Amino acid sequence: MTEPSLAPEILDYYNAGHEQDRLTAPHRLIEYWRTLDILQRHLPTPPATIYDVGGGPGRYALDLAALGHHVHLLDPVPLHTEQARAASAAAEQPLAGVRLGDARALPYETDSADAVLLLGPLYHLTTAEDRHRAWAEAARVLRPGGTVIGVGASRYYTAWQVLSQDLLGLPGAESVIAEHLATGQHRNPGRDFERLWTTAYLHTPHELADEARTAGLGVRVLLAVEGPAKLLPNLAEQMTTTRGRDRVLAAIRRMEAEPSVLGLSSHILVVAGTASGTPGRSAA
Repeated sequence: MTEPSLAPEILDYYNAGHEQDRLTAPHRLIEYWRTLDILQRHLPTPPATIYDVGGGPGRYALDLAALGHHVHLLDPVPLHTEQARAASAAAEQPLAGVRLGDARALPYETDSADAVLLLGPLYHLTTAEDRHRAWAEAARVLRPGGTVIGVGASRYYTAWQVLSQDLLGLPGAESVIAEHLATGQHRNPGRDFERLWTTAYLHTPHELADEARTAGLGVRVLLAVEGPAKLLPNLAEQMTTTRGRDRVLAAIRRMEAEPSVLGLSSHILVVAGTASGTPGRSAA
């Protein structure tokens, strides 16, 4: 198995511990609840064998294990695998496995999973070749009829985010947005991790779907995760109450596959898979 290889600044970002509690922040709850909603609707009926590739500290993996799935988590960040093991040990329904590894060289047998999740790796694979390797590996380990769910960060959302927060006057803001729109590449040379994230690639919606197709997978649906909801001024408040959350989730669900909404979403999600009787491909 290939040893995980991350750019130093990406490893530094995640070693700072940003990920463990990220999805519990009120303004991030929309991402968590929408992703979980989509997973529950599009994953196989439990129990299924699921590989959560780039699963971080295990938030989604443990939720899926609690539903009865056999979830194997893989992540390239040692801190994340330590956190996932600790959380699994304390859970009523533990994970089936936790390993350190790379999305581009999965340590799993061919045709061994009912579903593969790529909810994070595609953000930080900044070359088309590396993203293709990750998709091809997901296709390889997938059983006939299986499902791959991949998520990309949208290259269009940042422009709306900057405008909505009146940040366009910040030094370099215009050039950052221009680079996002032109190439999808995001960099944070000053390592201001609290505000400016880390090295990443930002997808167009249809590019994400095309990557799945290139790996020999059939695209079932392309969805906006948050849609334009993150631009709502009182979103965090709404997501902290059951009534408010249900209203927001229902509104987004009605328009989640609408093409004109996809680019406004912070995250784009594709559900893809192999046809029944079609084995996964070997990685190129």
